[in-house]
Amino acid sequence: MENVSMDDEGDDYYEEESAELYAGDGGGGGGISLAGVWWDNKALEIAEEVILSFDGDLKMYAFKTLPNFTIQVRIEKLSNRSGSPSMEDIEAFSRTYRARLDEAELAKSLPENLSLEVSSPGVERIVRVPHELDRFKDRPMYVKYFSETAETGLISENDGVFRLVSFDVETKCCVWGLADVRINREKAGKGRPLSKKQRQWQLNTPFDSLRLVRLNNP
Repeated sequence: MENVSMDDEGDDYYEEESAELYAGDGGGGGGISLAGVWWDNKALEIAEEVILSFDGDLKMYAFKTLPNFTIQVRIEKLSNRSGSPSMEDIEAFSRTYRARLDEAELAKSLPENLSLEVSSPGVERIVRVPHELDRFKDRPMYVKYFSETAETGLISENDGVFRLVSFDVETKCCVWGLADVRINREKAGKGRPLSKKQRQWQLNTPFDSLRLVRLNNP
């Protein structure tokens, strides 16, 4: 069984809408998540071999196995600034991987009737810090972060839609400004642009205070 999906229209093909993304979840958050079944390492090994056959243009963004004999793969296209593959890219990877899975099933190194689902990373993909900050620096990002209140020393969780001003891998810090998006403009008044105060506002965050950074879907 094989499914392909372009989920850049906002519908998440794999996760429930209420599920919160996190880095390394094997879904919208990218990375690898194995179910711990006897065949999942072999399935991953084959997927990694298949992705190499596309001459470096495609990369595996996420890989996940489920106990119900399902493999979920999200691929990205490195030559596309947004990282989104075309439907043709998804279908080409899916066909090649499906053929290799069928061979492994015949050889009894994988169980029969594995279900394969292939998709793009999604319009609100996780941005991996610091590795992908430069790649997506021109895109508005939704950021969830921890901060300490100076007066009380209490840690609180905050969020916002920001633009990346700068980052430093040596000091492991980011500087953010408010992104010029509707949710921020509305705080200045309906139909108004960002205020001068909003344009000048900046936030410094250590890398380890960032709980979630993902692309923001306007």
